[in-house]
Amino acid sequence: MKLHTTNYVNTFIEVAEDCPVSQAQVPPEKKEKTLANLQYEKISRNPYVYSSDDIIFGCYAIKNDISENEKQKEREKFFSKGQACLRSSPLAKRYGFGFHHNSEGKVALFPVESKEYQQFLNDNSVKKTKAMRSKRK
Repeated sequence: MKLHTTNYVNTFIEVAEDCPVSQAQVPPEKKEKTLANLQYEKISRNPYVYSSDDIIFGCYAIKNDISENEKQKEREKFFSKGQACLRSSPLAKRYGFGFHHNSEGKVALFPVESKEYQQFLNDNSVKKTKAMRSKRK
């Protein structure tokens, strides 16, 4: 069985062209944690610890209440189909965060207004791609 991946290496995902904020915002807490909350917590508390696959599947596992025993099998099933990568994350589309994937494919978050965000944009050794737009042109 072919496994798909959402991992990038040495790549910076910029906020979406139609991102409504010019300063990053922490996703608001709701009764049920949203995907944005889960991703924000996991990445902001553990910069450069997890790959994109770890984050995307980890959040899916929480949302779908997958037990520790089932995780490996469910992860293989999950990635047997292509999955949306962090370019579709609400953090980059709506809340003003860019994602940097380092040379090991591990991810960290950077607010759009930060000095580091600008440094990634100006760094020619880092590939850049934009988050997906929320609305069609």
